[in-house]
Amino acid sequence: MKYTMNNNNLIENLKRVGMSRRGFLQGVSGAGTVLGLAGLTGHAAATEAPKDSAGNVIPGFEKKREDPNAEKGWKPFSDRKVRVGIAGFGLCQFGAQFGFQDHPNVEIVAVTDLDPARCAGLAKACRCEKTYPSCEEMIKDDKIEAVFIATDAPSHARLAVAALEHGKHVASAVPAVFGSLEDAERLFEAVKKSGLKYMMFETSCFHEDLYAWHQRYKADAFGKIIYSEGEYFHYFGSPLGGYNPKTRQVDTNGWRKGLPPQWYPTHSNAYHIGITGGSFTEVSCMGMPSIAPHLQAANNDYKNPFGSEIALFRTNDGGMSRMAVCWDIPTNEGERGRIYGQKTGNVAVNANRPPLPPGISAGGHGGAHGYLTSEFVDAVLRDRKPWVDVALALNMTVAGIVAHQSALKDGELLKIPQYAL
Repeated sequence: MKYTMNNNNLIENLKRVGMSRRGFLQGVSGAGTVLGLAGLTGHAAATEAPKDSAGNVIPGFEKKREDPNAEKGWKPFSDRKVRVGIAGFGLCQFGAQFGFQDHPNVEIVAVTDLDPARCAGLAKACRCEKTYPSCEEMIKDDKIEAVFIATDAPSHARLAVAALEHGKHVASAVPAVFGSLEDAERLFEAVKKSGLKYMMFETSCFHEDLYAWHQRYKADAFGKIIYSEGEYFHYFGSPLGGYNPKTRQVDTNGWRKGLPPQWYPTHSNAYHIGITGGSFTEVSCMGMPSIAPHLQAANNDYKNPFGSEIALFRTNDGGMSRMAVCWDIPTNEGERGRIYGQKTGNVAVNANRPPLPPGISAGGHGGAHGYLTSEFVDAVLRDRKPWVDVALALNMTVAGIVAHQSALKDGELLKIPQYAL
């Protein structure tokens, strides 16, 4: 279907496919799979799926039907409970969406949100009585050994560094840093200095297809990856709320308004970096202005003119990768990707995702939430490196920051900083 650069034509196109403008805020998850609001089996959902102001489920949070065999093969190895503090409820009720409160090896010690009502909602969802007025106060609690930072994206790096400096392991929602190469350096150094665990909760890494390709890549089924692609489509036809530091509320003038697409690149970049563990070394990126008023430079604090940004990367092993992040394409294709290597990819390897602990829901974003929590908790308990560690997280994130710089320079080829532990 062809969409012309005209608001009236766009609305008519939406009508022809049977969707309202707001209807596009429904239903994407996984690698291009439309997920219905199927009832859960095998696990109890921790919370209801968060919805926007029109009552539609926010993309990525649709509840996928659970695999009744997801727990099969899981074996407890420790009775210890990691003492966790959770920061952030907000528009997406994010802090409660990943199942920390249901993990058999986790004790939720405290929760926090800057808004008292949301803080109370998070406490109820996590079945926790102790609350703090801010994350900065919560991380001073000596009882807490790990924090999950599910706050607004601009505060991720600052709060992660502060938590590490207070001796806490850190799990962070994406992206690891928000548009700042300086913050990337600060976070990287803080993790190295502390010796503590840091993990970015990149949901694409636990999509069934990406996880399977990752396992096959490790078994040398693909050889070198010649070409890879990834897309993150999240339709912002009308402003989606976000935390607004000016009002200290969630509103349509929050941090999401006019967000440069490639500042939120990890859902797409994971379709190369998550599979290979590699990085992007240089980029040429092109941006396209949007017809949506709030996605135009004069109407957002970022002075960002682009609603879509398409990046062509060189990979660290000499291949090529095209990664797209789009806010203004009305589609329900979500987070998806594909890879092409020197070999066919066919190999006898167990490519199934690991078993989940009893009581943990796979959750949203392609059934990735529970797996991310399980991976982080396991890394803390076993004192091992988590999969999406600080180096992988920054290689996924910083590539997008440089890509946006390239787009502002009409596709100029730019070098990308590299991170390795």
